[in-house]
Amino acid sequence: MTGQHDAILAGIAVLAFLLFLRSLIVFLWKRNFAVGLRLIGAGSLMVVVLAHVCETFHLLTWMHWGEEHSAGHYLDLASASLGLILLPIGFLLDRPIRKPA
Repeated sequence: MTGQHDAILAGIAVLAFLLFLRSLIVFLWKRNFAVGLRLIGAGSLMVVVLAHVCETFHLLTWMHWGEEHSAGHYLDLASASLGLILLPIGFLLDRPIRKPA
């Protein structure tokens, strides 16, 4: 089970990194509010990935990763919530507005 969990974590980490990299490139090119929200959302998802990497490899143990009511738990929860809220809002706000014919 651990090998499968690590493979899933690695896949999600690659997707989050690519999303963050694309958001950063678009932000450097466009620099508007919607793209900034996307970048913050993607960055928040990268924090989630880094939190799980720290939990897997027992890094920053003082954060008590994986324990309920710990700093690591709340950092992971807040980052996931922020990412899952800001990323779609940024995508929706960046859509071109079509005028009715």
